[in-house]
Amino acid sequence: MTFDCNKTYASHDLSDHSQPFLMDTNEKDEPVTPAGRLFLRQEMNTIIHCAIAGKHPLDIPAIKTAVETSIIMQHPRFTSLLVLDNHGHERWRSTQVNLDNHIIIRHDPVIEVNDHEKAVNDYIAELSVSSPLDTSKPLWEMHVLMAHNCVVFRIHHALGDGVSLMSMLLSCCRKSDDPEMVPEIKNVGGVRRDNSFWSVVLKAILVVFFTMVYVFEFMLRSLWVKDKRTAVRGGAGVELWPRCLVTAKFSLDDMKIVKTAVAKATINDVLFGVISCGLSKYLDNQSPEALKEGTRLTGLAMINMRSQKGLQDVSDFKMNNKGTRWGNKFGTLLLPVYYHRNDSDPLQYVKRAKAMIDRKKLSLEGYFSYKVGYFVMRNLGSKLAGWLNYRICCNTTFTISNVIGPGEEVTIAGNPVEYIRVNTSSLPHAITMHMLSYAGRADLQILVAKEIIPDPQFLAKCFEDALLEMKEAALASIQPNEVS
Repeated sequence: MTFDCNKTYASHDLSDHSQPFLMDTNEKDEPVTPAGRLFLRQEMNTIIHCAIAGKHPLDIPAIKTAVETSIIMQHPRFTSLLVLDNHGHERWRSTQVNLDNHIIIRHDPVIEVNDHEKAVNDYIAELSVSSPLDTSKPLWEMHVLMAHNCVVFRIHHALGDGVSLMSMLLSCCRKSDDPEMVPEIKNVGGVRRDNSFWSVVLKAILVVFFTMVYVFEFMLRSLWVKDKRTAVRGGAGVELWPRCLVTAKFSLDDMKIVKTAVAKATINDVLFGVISCGLSKYLDNQSPEALKEGTRLTGLAMINMRSQKGLQDVSDFKMNNKGTRWGNKFGTLLLPVYYHRNDSDPLQYVKRAKAMIDRKKLSLEGYFSYKVGYFVMRNLGSKLAGWLNYRICCNTTFTISNVIGPGEEVTIAGNPVEYIRVNTSSLPHAITMHMLSYAGRADLQILVAKEIIPDPQFLAKCFEDALLEMKEAALASIQPNEVS
């Protein structure tokens, strides 16, 4: 696969409304955080898309009321304009929000029921490449797709990360069985640790060793070391190519069965095993003779750096609280998977993923990436930080994230929610994947560059089949009473 740098595939709309306004300095203006400035750079301009589909036709007045009475209309990031001061530095300026300017209602022709999800995905894929947010208003908007009973929230990544924004959106929802109650947000429980003297010493040695190894690798990946060219790798300029968005659907119960079959595994271990197996299946179909056994495909994964894990209660999600701070507070990990041809035991993918992730957990790679990124942005400028982040995207193969959503069914504006899905605007990667769980299901949104991956539905099926094969292997290897 080669890329023609002179060919125009798509372009960002660089009209005046996509650029911040130059204004005189105001003492009440807040400076944009270093991470926020990174996401505002043209090469990293990132918008989060969250699709919430209702089971019934949408009620526009009810949706407006739900938003108006939520914390969204009170939060300083959602009620501020992006402006430039006299020195050209980005700042937030408080403004009066006109909700009607943020709601875009689409009355598309009614189509067959089976095409609703595809129509929503196609709409978001189009937005993912060539539709920047208007800087003449706060950097968020809602697209109401009337024909598909779906609301698509578009929120600039400079406003916050996935944990912040998912917590905020859930403040607009209510429990299905109690319309007056906001959905409960359960944090991830801690893991019991062995605190004996020798175990602490051994862990300290391993932390130092793995941190040195992975930090050195991270630095090399940021500069010149890159993945081997495969049928799924992107590169510089691919963020502007036309996109296609598809959904791989998983059952959390199936993932838990697989988790039970591998000692001390987590859902993230299972997810990465599924990704590894699914990509191997896809590459087997595309170019089985072109790849060597064990070819590395490196993923970029984002990890929450807050001391309090999981989604947050937005009433306590303060701008300056170090434990639950609002905004962008995440580190980046390099998580490699490897191509394997016709592995006889699908659970081996999960075991390899667990071994790799366990080593990553022992390192300070995520902390290092977060702190170094903050230092570069603050002291050396957004241009260098943007270049480094763009380089590491070009040198790796895919992006992946996993956010825990509500475990129970919820409603928004009185309408029961069918699904909640999330993805971001395109990156130099040919594949970006974002998984979000909701009410016993987990949907993986797969955004691909169409000219590199022309059959994304097959790719999604490879992931789904991988989990089903792992489930069958897990059921064959464990006792029935062990499945929970």
